[in-house]
Amino acid sequence: MDDIALIASTKTPSVKFSADGHLELKGRSIPENSLDFYKPLLEWVDNYSRQATGETTIHVQLEYFNTSSSKCLLDLFKRLENIGGKVAIHWYYEQDDEDMLEAGEDYEAIVNVPFKMIEVEG
Repeated sequence: MDDIALIASTKTPSVKFSADGHLELKGRSIPENSLDFYKPLLEWVDNYSRQATGETTIHVQLEYFNTSSSKCLLDLFKRLENIGGKVAIHWYYEQDDEDMLEAGEDYEAIVNVPFKMIEVEG
């Protein structure tokens, strides 16, 4: 299974999805068409979930995301519920960014995957 590595743009986050169970989204997520951007990531997670056995951790460190990205993120997190082995979502937020903290808490309430809220200095 091939890893995914995408460089961040002004509208899309950097992506590092590795078959060893380390997944990362970092930056801004405001693509023109969120479905076009996230579809390959969702498909990768579907394929990964068929062979995952160890630990899977996704690190989400977004500065900002739009409404359509939020739906895609929820789809991504929901797919993580079905992965074998131990799964965790590490949600990063800046010290003074209550909106991002609340967004992580909202996802945590919806998705059946353990979240770890991690405060970073802005």
